[in-house]
Amino acid sequence: MGAGALEAVIFDRETNKLLAPGVNCVLSSGYSFAHAEMVAIVVAQQIVGDFDLGGEGQPSYELVASTEPCSMCFGAVPWSGVRHLVSGVLTAGAAEVVFDEGPKPAEWVRSLEESGVTVERDVLRDEAASVLRRYAEEGGEIYNGRQGG
Repeated sequence: MGAGALEAVIFDRETNKLLAPGVNCVLSSGYSFAHAEMVAIVVAQQIVGDFDLGGEGQPSYELVASTEPCSMCFGAVPWSGVRHLVSGVLTAGAAEVVFDEGPKPAEWVRSLEESGVTVERDVLRDEAASVLRRYAEEGGEIYNGRQGG
């Protein structure tokens, strides 16, 4: 999805206070890692002043994203210290719009939960899916690292 659309946020779960927004900046920045989830994590870590959002004395933070995490963002979630993940569109729904989420373990939810990250999926799926469809219908650029290969 394109830069400018709010696609991921990190909240303090206890107060519901927004800690950090994230937008997809891959195309505008030229950095393949600049997915909305990654941007939200970086901004949150800068605000908190620590790479570990789950460290001692930290509130419980949750990452809310428009889609399930791609393989890269899946790997970043437990490393970030986020303790809860909420996603809208399932990976299959993103694939319908030709977004390539990359390889991810079939048991990715269980893997996160074993790392101490709880997961909620399919939250406001229809609303999130409509954003993906509208982006594709309006000619938004679909990218992935294997387009030319």
